[in-house]
Amino acid sequence: MSDPNPAIVSVKPVILPAPGRGEDLQVRVSAPVTGDDLPVIVFSHGFGWSMNGYAPLADHWAAHGFVVVQPTHLDSRTLGIPHEDPRFPEIWRIRIEDLKRVLDELTVLEASVPGLAGRLDRDRIAAAGHSWGAQTASALLGARVLDPDGVPGEDLSDPRVKAGVLLALTGLGDSLTPFAAEQLPFMRPSFATMTTPALIVAGDHDQSQLSTRGPDWFTDPYTYSPGDKTLLTLYGAEHSLGGIPGYEVAETTDESPARVALLQHLTTAFLRSTLHPENTDWKAAAAALDQDPDPLGKLQSK
Repeated sequence: MSDPNPAIVSVKPVILPAPGRGEDLQVRVSAPVTGDDLPVIVFSHGFGWSMNGYAPLADHWAAHGFVVVQPTHLDSRTLGIPHEDPRFPEIWRIRIEDLKRVLDELTVLEASVPGLAGRLDRDRIAAAGHSWGAQTASALLGARVLDPDGVPGEDLSDPRVKAGVLLALTGLGDSLTPFAAEQLPFMRPSFATMTTPALIVAGDHDQSQLSTRGPDWFTDPYTYSPGDKTLLTLYGAEHSLGGIPGYEVAETTDESPARVALLQHLTTAFLRSTLHPENTDWKAAAAALDQDPDPLGKLQSK
């Protein structure tokens, strides 16, 4: 019988040199103490957060057999870079480079954690993220940014990434508020080439201040991307999806341990079964949600 509370080890900060970035890249690595052939999740945080956030997901994934790698992006409050910084307009692109740098340096990251060397499965890598971090991760899955003329920008996808979990990912850019359109021009995605399998999670009470549309805006990444995609719509969930950035975090407006527990369970099952096609965890988890007499959300797939 498996241990209900498997031990994990977490090391931070691991410093990756990043010439031209202005700051070396700080990374947190979390892993189970035991086990081999461990798949990897690279996780991109939401605006202002850091490698220290999202413990409800990172710790759970690590305890259930994944190596979780969390870089601190330049927008992190821990770095205090002002909006006037000349790098700011390019942070969305630097974020994507951060994730790729992490994948390039897996050997360094592996060596930074006592006892982890030789235990990674480099053929099974997933990219995940929340909010701005979900947009960052989506680029590795094939999403692109439209230029002012509506032409898709460069392909920043990464063939090393085999699956994605996109949490509260913003939708198309045709309904941006004037502020968002002016200040955040990179929020004009095209999902037409986002071909990597992904679980997309949207809260049906997530009303963004960046869009004139309602919570359905967050379902666009599912609607406008090709299969193989699954959409989890969480009932009553706002942007923090019940509290995934952390426990008792001030910006969580919809605190729900049950919702977070469901996300822990479903994201873990999805990644296991997507990275290991013979695994049946996702089939069982989806069936359990479908049969729940009082479900916290619904699934649809294509």
